[in-house]
Amino acid sequence: MVVLLVFALLAGAATALSPCVLPVLPLALSAGLTGGRRRPLGVVTGLAISFTFAVVALVYVISALGLPGGFLRTVAIVVIGLFGLTLLAPPLAARLEARLTRLTGRAPVPGGQGGGFWSGLTVGGGLGLVYAPCAGPILAGVITASASQSFTAGRLEVALAYGIGSAVVLYALLVGGRRLTSRLAKRSGRFQIAMGAVMVVVALLMLGNYDTRFETAVAQDLPSFLVNPTHGLETSSAVAKRLAAVRGQRHTSQAAGLAQASRASPLPVLGTAPEFVGTQRWFNTPGGRPLTLASLRGRVVLVDFWTYSCINCLRTLPYLKGWDARYRTQGLTIVGVHTPEFPFEHSASNVADAIAQNGIRYPVVQDNNSATWNAYGNQYWPAEYLIDAQGRVRLVHFGEGEYAAKEQAIRGLLIEAGAARLAAMTHTRAQQPSTQQITPESYLGAARAERFAAGSVTPGVHDYGRLPARPALGLSMLRYGGRWRIADLTATALPGARLALDFRARRVYLVLGSPGATRQVRVLLDGRPIAPSVSGADVRHSTAAIGFQRLYRLVNLPRVERHVLTLDFASGVRAYAFTFG
Repeated sequence: MVVLLVFALLAGAATALSPCVLPVLPLALSAGLTGGRRRPLGVVTGLAISFTFAVVALVYVISALGLPGGFLRTVAIVVIGLFGLTLLAPPLAARLEARLTRLTGRAPVPGGQGGGFWSGLTVGGGLGLVYAPCAGPILAGVITASASQSFTAGRLEVALAYGIGSAVVLYALLVGGRRLTSRLAKRSGRFQIAMGAVMVVVALLMLGNYDTRFETAVAQDLPSFLVNPTHGLETSSAVAKRLAAVRGQRHTSQAAGLAQASRASPLPVLGTAPEFVGTQRWFNTPGGRPLTLASLRGRVVLVDFWTYSCINCLRTLPYLKGWDARYRTQGLTIVGVHTPEFPFEHSASNVADAIAQNGIRYPVVQDNNSATWNAYGNQYWPAEYLIDAQGRVRLVHFGEGEYAAKEQAIRGLLIEAGAARLAAMTHTRAQQPSTQQITPESYLGAARAERFAAGSVTPGVHDYGRLPARPALGLSMLRYGGRWRIADLTATALPGARLALDFRARRVYLVLGSPGATRQVRVLLDGRPIAPSVSGADVRHSTAAIGFQRLYRLVNLPRVERHVLTLDFASGVRAYAFTFG
């Protein structure tokens, strides 16, 4: 913890020296230009206190309300812009500071040109709330390990250390700025106007995301243990050898392990299982408390990496739920490690809804930063790691299928652990993946878009023109029509948005969401309206009601067939990726 506090302090200092501080610096300099000598100290003290409050408190609010990750940034841009516009009008700036000063219960010092410590404290308090989201990825690297867990004094200390680190450097900048600008005191009004103009420009730059590239680069260069405090443990030589055994043998051991399980032969020991690290909220545990493999020693543990918009993962859930119901009392613990693919899957409330909708009763943990995923060296959804009562990985399996062999492996390890009189094997009926060649997974965002008839897909707002009623496309090809806002991972429908896909499959799924309101998507197959295979669909109008961000099944045919699917989107619907079955 001491090491983390030290680096939080250094990270805060680094932030104050980076362009992240630019939105705050103009107002801080203008506030420190006038007033008593203790005014800069008040500014940085208020900043550190309010910044710490913002980090600890607002993260709870955002998580509880399920607000998007960029919410704080949007608020920051608005506040920075308003502060800048206020400084452009000196009478408004003076009036605003007078009102803020009254909140402290102390009047400005007569003739003091803006007051001293208490006046600066108020201004700094306002700056801290703006500074929190502006810190961006650097701050995230320091506190992300506990950002979604229950409140602890440790998180408060880390946030406060970060704020103090920034405050110390800002204080030096303010004191130096006062000395440099003391000669400009007679022109302080013009200086404030200039600083206001800088703030407005910075707000516009932030609106265009020109600041994020630098921040991300700095965050990526931070020591890795700021992002994952257990990194040093994971990369120690002893643990590295055991992880190498799991990672290096996974492909060859999967087939061999399943074959041994089918013959009821002892499973090979692949290495010591890594702990759950860098996680966020836990579900279906007493009081939401975290589990550890150390605390589960003596039980057989099945670690399942999944994400709730993955059709392959969803098709494995009936088997996992069946094993949990059958073997939990006989010594099996299943832990679902939810490692998201899309931004909306980071939301704790979304994961909670998915757990409830799918009737999952075994423990699930959020792995939003892929820390546990990386500790296991995992690369797939779904992926299962079967761990014996001594904490050793005994079987690794990627993807769907081989359920009987995996259940045999579970039973074998339970018997090894001392279980007696096991119940009969489960008999689960669930949807199976197609054994025929079907259209591959297709992403709609620019980062992974493939097989688009119009060529490359690039970020931005685009008008793709009129889409014919029955467009001519090659197999597994896609085509946009109308207006779309394309981002790296998502495509947001604008007025007139359409999408066509030439597919071969039995079932067609699309990850969709409609933030803020339920919106419609009209479904046509070969140019003819069909009834969508979605709960809440309007069969008469062939529309699917899109709300919660998840995987929607749009087409359900009796067999694998080739067709052209056309979708008409209401403005505001977000689309992510097609999958097929």
